[in-house]
Amino acid sequence: MPNMLTGRSRNLKIPKVIEKTVSTANTEDDLFAASQAFSMAADKKSRPREKVLADFDEDMAQVLKIPENSSELVVITKAKKLGAYVIAITMKSPAKFRGVFVGRMQNFCLDAVQDMLNANFIKVDNSESKKKREEYQTDAIIKLKMLAYVAMLAENAGCILSRQYRQIAVQIGETVNLAAAWKKSDDEKWRNKQKEFEAARL
Repeated sequence: MPNMLTGRSRNLKIPKVIEKTVSTANTEDDLFAASQAFSMAADKKSRPREKVLADFDEDMAQVLKIPENSSELVVITKAKKLGAYVIAITMKSPAKFRGVFVGRMQNFCLDAVQDMLNANFIKVDNSESKKKREEYQTDAIIKLKMLAYVAMLAENAGCILSRQYRQIAVQIGETVNLAAAWKKSDDEKWRNKQKEFEAARL
């Protein structure tokens, strides 16, 4: 029986070294979907999207290590982490963008956190304090939406990377939703308090 073993000297020309190819084609949606699939297959709880993506984003991974204050509102913690991420990535942006995008993005983050803290320190015991608290909440949401707009322009101009912009957009969406829910909860509490007051007068 003829020898079927094939070496490099035969005509197949097997390469001595096989190069490792690393693909970057997977999108963030692909990575998250794959993580969920693995979790389901292992009958485990799926990880939050931001933590999955943090495995592929060094700056986000560092932000997630920031300790959380259990007594702090979740929306404020989210806003603080958003700010930490924006500052971390914009510190690496080209110098030519510092006066155009970097300062604006950083300030929108810090100002939004300040507005939320101001709102949270106001005790709602009359219509005036309710209005003032609501103004701070609304201002915070507006600043977050302005951050989203400026971040989009920054990504288009090359100030930040596309994956960084997508991470910012995800975090802004979550923070705005939490802020809106906070404001809605305040409105419901105020209406209930007004009903109780009216009932006590009868």
